[in-house]
Amino acid sequence: MTYSKTVRCDSGEKARYQSLAADRLDFLFTTRVLPCPYLPGNLERKIVADLSEDRAEVEYERMIRAGYRRSGSVAYRHACPNCCACIPVRLPIATFNPGKSLRRVARVNLDLIVNILPSRALDEHYDLFRRYQIERHSGGEMANMSYAEYRGLIEESSISTCLAEFRLPGGELAAVCLYDELTHALSAIYTFFDPTLAKRSLGSYMIIWLAKTCCMEAKDYLYLGYWISNCAKMSYKARFRPLEKLDRGVWSPMG
Repeated sequence: MTYSKTVRCDSGEKARYQSLAADRLDFLFTTRVLPCPYLPGNLERKIVADLSEDRAEVEYERMIRAGYRRSGSVAYRHACPNCCACIPVRLPIATFNPGKSLRRVARVNLDLIVNILPSRALDEHYDLFRRYQIERHSGGEMANMSYAEYRGLIEESSISTCLAEFRLPGGELAAVCLYDELTHALSAIYTFFDPTLAKRSLGSYMIIWLAKTCCMEAKDYLYLGYWISNCAKMSYKARFRPLEKLDRGVWSPMG
């Protein structure tokens, strides 16, 4: 996903802000105010930073700690008028302790075959993505995403990015997970799955799998994007404990 049609500065000019990296300046932009896709009746605005330059990976390491999230070749965080419901969250791997229900999800999916692929768009994955969007997010901004836009979501990255596919024992594609590899963490970018396999709780399972991968690769955190307390679509993230939230620049355990 890109912001080429919506990104602008409120003044109509590029505005310079001090970058999170102390030795350079980046251009940051604000998006137009648009209807919020998560909370009906609310308005959404984002601060967006370009990640297409040669130091993007170093820069993003710092930005993700400050609550930014990557989409394509940009990083963004919310700066919505009169709302601060979107809370950046991450899972500290050393203290992650899956409860009974998550352990059950892990057992149910032990038969899945996982393949790690380069972040390249594939027709089979896009077909599953479309079915997932139609079934789960028919009114969302990604529901009508074309193949070219989907390809941008998967392939436009200046960060080390991987694609994990999960297949049933018979070879059928069950789920796909796009994630970034950072020095100290993994960051879940987007997941989608076969909506007919609801009993497997594949969305939760892919987070369990990412947490296990973090542990195997000695990563400290798994970044899970944003959490909104009043948004049912994000409620599953609260199942992962102890979750940390970013509040006023400080990471702390969620209550």
